[in-house]
Amino acid sequence: MHSKAIACLIALAVLAGAAATGAAAEPIRIGAIFSVTGPASFLGEPERNTVKMLEESINKGGGVLGRPVEIVVYDDETDATKAVTAVDRLLKKDRVVAVVGPSTSGSTLAIVPKIEEAKIPLVSCAAAKKIVDPVKKWVFKTPQSDELAVKRIYQYAAKNGIKKVAIITASDAFGAAGREELKALAADAGIAIVADEVYGPKDTDMTAQLTKIKGTDAQAIVCWGTNPGPAVIARNRVQLGIKTPLYMSHGVASPKFIELAGAANAEGILLPAGRLISEPQVPAGHPQKKILAGYIKDYETKFKQPVSTFGGYAYDAIMLLVQAIQTAKSAEPAAIRDALEKIKGYNATTGEFNFSEKDHNGLTEEAFVMVRITKGDWEMLK
Repeated sequence: MHSKAIACLIALAVLAGAAATGAAAEPIRIGAIFSVTGPASFLGEPERNTVKMLEESINKGGGVLGRPVEIVVYDDETDATKAVTAVDRLLKKDRVVAVVGPSTSGSTLAIVPKIEEAKIPLVSCAAAKKIVDPVKKWVFKTPQSDELAVKRIYQYAAKNGIKKVAIITASDAFGAAGREELKALAADAGIAIVADEVYGPKDTDMTAQLTKIKGTDAQAIVCWGTNPGPAVIARNRVQLGIKTPLYMSHGVASPKFIELAGAANAEGILLPAGRLISEPQVPAGHPQKKILAGYIKDYETKFKQPVSTFGGYAYDAIMLLVQAIQTAKSAEPAAIRDALEKIKGYNATTGEFNFSEKDHNGLTEEAFVMVRITKGDWEMLK
């Protein structure tokens, strides 16, 4: 064939390829900020793994509205300042239509002003009630709020005859928010707080605070924090020979806590948790059973490690966004936000979500069960 004819065919092929590329659907780009490294990596690593797994499975299933989904993940290294830098990149450089995360309450609260200014929906994976109370137009979250967790603990404690508790809380955003709720809700639950101790989230020894608590007439201890502090407290409590029952928050509801504390030190600890960590004990007919079993199977097959409650928060955040985009038939941020706010009766790994103009968490105390750590595993209590 003449060289000019070959050159012509190549040119036509390039033009055809370009046309095909142009015709391909643009991805729906969702941002994610997680604490993949740093002290809260036990939260962020399963969250990162989960959203990338979902990206793959959603795209294998044809995407959303016929478009692929691209999830851009940044690691804030458990640093609120780096979370702010990450959200700037997602909003200005990556041009995402929504954001999920961050993993921690402090980082979430740090990025809220950027989210509100940009008018991009955020579905946080952090627990503090103040993230959504008062309601912020563009901010939603998937974990059960600390207020619901405190109510669940106090109900269970009161039912077991406990009227006096000592509290020990971390001095970070999550711990401070929990301390606020523990103090605010005690009287209504018929419970008196007889000791109020605080620790630094990076402290490695809490024997001073626990020794003070040991000298009170507290019938139970309630600890509020995320690893590694609660694991240190579990160990120190045993070292000091304290037999007083120990309650933890849902911030330790992962196998990592048992690993850090040691199964013997964690034995008998009580906490409110979502049903994900005790899925084998969830009745077959429960509306969450199918999604819990499916997520566990997919995650553990792919990553060869157990799921955690925190990965479930990210799972729910992405799937709620997908639901909103499908309902709105649009990936425009304002349409996604409006559709999120109208989601009702959506069963996910954390519970049944019912969002509204007045409730951007959408969960009730029913999203919690009380569990006890027994022989290194989770035992759902009745």
